[in-house]
Amino acid sequence: MFSSQFPDDNDRANAGSITLTDDKGRTLDCYIEHSLSVDGQEYVLLLPVDSPVEIFAWQGENEEEEAVLVEDDYTLEKIFATAQAVLSEQNLILKNTAYALTVAGELPPVEDSELFTLEIEDDEADLEPEQLQLLASFYDEEQEYAIYTPLDPLLFFARITNTGKPELLSPEEFRKVQPLLEEHLFNEVE
Repeated sequence: MFSSQFPDDNDRANAGSITLTDDKGRTLDCYIEHSLSVDGQEYVLLLPVDSPVEIFAWQGENEEEEAVLVEDDYTLEKIFATAQAVLSEQNLILKNTAYALTVAGELPPVEDSELFTLEIEDDEADLEPEQLQLLASFYDEEQEYAIYTPLDPLLFFARITNTGKPELLSPEEFRKVQPLLEEHLFNEVE
């Protein structure tokens, strides 16, 4: 989304934080990385407090094997306890938070052998491949699953409503204001 110089953990402790809530009532605590006002509207760039994770199901055979992101609530609910138990062996706590699964705890050091590159296919956007670090893998009913965390930070962009609550921008809204926001962020960085 934006490149930014992220503060270290001590700076984040002093920075503001905000909680996002999804339509299911789940919450996600975030640090406020940047706050800016454009035409009287306050916007915030948010970084989750805990590390985001994604769970993939491996499908296919040998060289034809493909990682498919598990997104449906039924499957996530079915495998959640197993994923939680596997991650707890690394002192990580899996959380079903708003907008993304997250883990609390210290992530293991990045090892090249544990990296996975996810090619994102989108006809409308020219997206860069995403680098993910393997945290754990497990089986459920003969299906192999793997839990990864992205190497790049997961950022959310929200507007602050009149009531003071953060509201995520839709992709369409973000595209409309993106040039103005990038200009303001670029000017702040200089």
